[in-house]
Amino acid sequence: MGILDAVAGRIAGGATVTFRPSGSSMVPLIRSRQQVVVAPVDPSKLQVGDVVLARVAGTVYLHLVSSVDLARKRVQISNNRGRVNVWTSHDRVFGICVAVDGVTRSGIEGKMLAADSNDSS
Repeated sequence: MGILDAVAGRIAGGATVTFRPSGSSMVPLIRSRQQVVVAPVDPSKLQVGDVVLARVAGTVYLHLVSSVDLARKRVQISNNRGRVNVWTSHDRVFGICVAVDGVTRSGIEGKMLAADSNDSS
């Protein structure tokens, strides 16, 4: 199990988690090893451009919501470099990125579920 799987489990349990993901697929929104805060989310309130922690085809990603299908209760997940992963159901979306390196992301208001205290990795 990878770090993102462990983080997803804690968020699914109600915790808001602070961690430092690695990789370049979300540059310039999130650079490798920048500190992010991810909180539990109400997937029905997601919009295109939100950054979420979601399981897609067995792998957990911190990626963008690129399309929303409310009728089928699913979102399409993409990286920030033009690669679309696939659609994933609301029950596989664990959290929303609320801050990067201490800067609160815009558009998160009303999307988070009540969470436990912040849990740093």
